[in-house]
Amino acid sequence: MLGGISIWQLLIVLGIIILIFGTKKLRNVGTDLGGAMKGFKKAMHEDETEDADAKAKKTDEPRAKVAHEDNGNTYDVKAEEKQPERSDERK
Repeated sequence: MLGGISIWQLLIVLGIIILIFGTKKLRNVGTDLGGAMKGFKKAMHEDETEDADAKAKKTDEPRAKVAHEDNGNTYDVKAEEKQPERSDERK
């Protein structure tokens, strides 16, 4: 193989890495990486099931309901932007 990496070169690099880091540290890294991949797959699966549930439900109901202590009183207000005061009017 010209210009490529042969299996023997990969084995030599792997041997050097094992000598530098040790098998215990490499095992811990592998375990952490496997756990992260498992968690990612689980989150993706949960996201897909939530999307499917949301598409199946598809209603106009609000997600959160607000409870008031005093039932029956509803206040309808209009929000307006407050204009900044001029500094020369205060003098």
